[in-house]
Amino acid sequence: MSTATIADSARATVETALDTFLATNDPTKMDNIAFRGARFDAGLAWVHFPVGHGGLGLRPELNRLVEERLRKAGAEAQDPSTFFMALAGPTIVTHGSEDVKKRFLRPMFTGEEKWCQLFSEPGAGSDFAGLGTRAVRDGDEWIVNGQKVWNTLAHLGDWGMLVTRTDPDQPKHKGMTYFAIDMHSAGVEVRPLRQITGEAEFNEVYMTDARVPDSQRIGEIGEGWRVALTTLMNERTAIGGGGGGNAKRRGPIDETVRIWKERPADQRDRAHLDQLMRLWCKSEVLRLTNMRAAQAAKAGNPGPEGSIAKLMLAEFNKKVTEFSVELMGANGMIDYDYTFRRPDNLSVDGAEGGVRHSFLRSRANSIEGGTSEIMRNILGEQVLGLPGEPRVDKDLPWIKVPRN
Repeated sequence: MSTATIADSARATVETALDTFLATNDPTKMDNIAFRGARFDAGLAWVHFPVGHGGLGLRPELNRLVEERLRKAGAEAQDPSTFFMALAGPTIVTHGSEDVKKRFLRPMFTGEEKWCQLFSEPGAGSDFAGLGTRAVRDGDEWIVNGQKVWNTLAHLGDWGMLVTRTDPDQPKHKGMTYFAIDMHSAGVEVRPLRQITGEAEFNEVYMTDARVPDSQRIGEIGEGWRVALTTLMNERTAIGGGGGGNAKRRGPIDETVRIWKERPADQRDRAHLDQLMRLWCKSEVLRLTNMRAAQAAKAGNPGPEGSIAKLMLAEFNKKVTEFSVELMGANGMIDYDYTFRRPDNLSVDGAEGGVRHSFLRSRANSIEGGTSEIMRNILGEQVLGLPGEPRVDKDLPWIKVPRN
């Protein structure tokens, strides 16, 4: 059977499933949580997940077809505060036990339980494998002590994706274990980190003798690095694929074009027009690259190629928002509210503060989800096959690695 025939068959399967589903589930007449729950049960949550776990075992690009059909039928868009299900879901379905999958996937998709990510630490940012948060086994539980930082929306999270050090005598990439931690449990404290935007979208999280049942472990003991890579690859793909826009909306460049068109005719000089067109072309390349990547994707987790989109989006967002503020002139420096606030949602699109907010918020793009420097290392080593940087501590036991 040819590749085209297989693709047509898979699309027909999804179309039939959607027809059957919408015949008995009207999104305009159902509570959104109930609708999403029914969608999960029908295998239309993540179509590339296994049957019984919200999917149909098909190719991931068919998720776009599902979203388009359901939105056309009147379904609500995904709540941006549930962004982390795009990270936690694939991680759990890939590495979690059957009990873990059954416990977490459905309420994650419906939005009844929100997730956050507990990876970076004050001494383990770019060198994530150097983390020191300890988890010590105590019967059927683990006692966790440590600090995590730059945790987006952790103040809203019900569950956290937590990576810990369970065996300090192993090299740093080993001896790590991944858990789902209840963010409302005793010993877990979330503190806000105020950003340049005035928001506290990020947080720091302290765990003091927090207890995590072993039943909430995701993956094998000591396999935390491998499990975390699944999360990280999906994070980079989600971030990189989120700013390129689609056929109707091209992302942040749309706002820049709007600002240009509103400028008086005598201020639309050729130098700025040349800059605008260069940025528009880069935006279009990013959008088309993301579309091609989605169409070529196979079932499973993304590879290091996702780092390309993440790197390019981070650098592009900074350039395009800088240019937008430049076009605004002195007006770009006023009419922005820097009042401290803890947002109820992701604030990456500048919906409230417009381009002024986007300009400030885009500074984080080249840090979150892996710095641009780390992305270049990944692309150089894993995509281009270049020699890796010297790593003198790779085989040392974590406890013997020198630290400041």
